[in-house]
Amino acid sequence: MSKYTGLNGSFAENIRQFAEQAQAGLDATFREIVIEIGSSVIRMSPVGNPEIWAANVAYRATNTRAADHYDFKVAVRNTLINLEENNFSKAGKLKRGVKYAKPLTKTERDQNFNVNGLVAGKDYVGGRFRGNWQFSIGAPAEGELDQVDPAGGVTLAKLRLQVEQLTIGQTAYIVNNLPYAVPLEYGHSKQAPGGMVRITLARFQQIVDEAIRNNQV
Repeated sequence: MSKYTGLNGSFAENIRQFAEQAQAGLDATFREIVIEIGSSVIRMSPVGNPEIWAANVAYRATNTRAADHYDFKVAVRNTLINLEENNFSKAGKLKRGVKYAKPLTKTERDQNFNVNGLVAGKDYVGGRFRGNWQFSIGAPAEGELDQVDPAGGVTLAKLRLQVEQLTIGQTAYIVNNLPYAVPLEYGHSKQAPGGMVRITLARFQQIVDEAIRNNQV
């Protein structure tokens, strides 16, 4: 038996431990990269807001003009009253039967003219697109999810949990299969004019570098 056997065995054990640590570091780095990519597209995903839909903006603008026109006529009527001396007593008070018209209150503008109303999407709940980001390993996920997640917290938590199964060498997919995903990526929403995936890809090297620094062996 060689007198160096013990040393060789110890050295081999150190190499094995380092390899295991390196493997763990690679896995952790890979997972962190995927989580940050997923988090990025989820965070930037637009959440539908009927308040800013073009049809509703135009509807409210029309109603607001009507309310403003009513108030304008009120102001004209009151001005004409002020210009007519016979409407006032010697003490300078309005005579009985002469009354100023009242401009609309905020409540009346809402209730009578519907200045804050919606003509489309009254029962719409935003967040379906954000809730439809899906993570998978080996092959992209298919189909759509019946999930509404306006804040994105549920989707992100699910991503973090699923990514725990990911190891270096595997292929990870993050997809959104809703039919309007591509239009949204290419500027259909004013909330995300530059898309989500393209902006995240532009940061890819930065994401990788930061993950490597965080998981150095």
